[in-house]
Amino acid sequence: QVNIVQSGGGMVQPGGSLRLSCVVSGSLFSIYTMAWYRQAPGKQRDLVADINSADTTNYADSVKGRFTISRDTAKKTAYLQMSSLKPEDTGVYYCAQRDGLGGVIWGQGTQVTVSS
Repeated sequence: QVNIVQSGGGMVQPGGSLRLSCVVSGSLFSIYTMAWYRQAPGKQRDLVADINSADTTNYADSVKGRFTISRDTAKKTAYLQMSSLKPEDTGVYYCAQRDGLGGVIWGQGTQVTVSS
């Protein structure tokens, strides 16, 4: 059984930085795409960034140049480094493992609040 456990998040002032992590167990981590999604209050869950098995990355326009997604295959861990945070980055962030066939396994979610 695949399990994803997230850590990081919290509250930060505008312009600050945070790093999210998620550790995957029970899967062949290296062959899957890892992704981070964000769900703001009252809105749908949207893709923030993803990284595939070849370490090719993709970012939402709203976070390009500010966020960096990475992965450590040996640790079966994905990261989202967030810098120059804005209030509109506030939301619950979810780590996800995608199999490319529509299958998605989600982490438990972690709250990120950007506020002065």
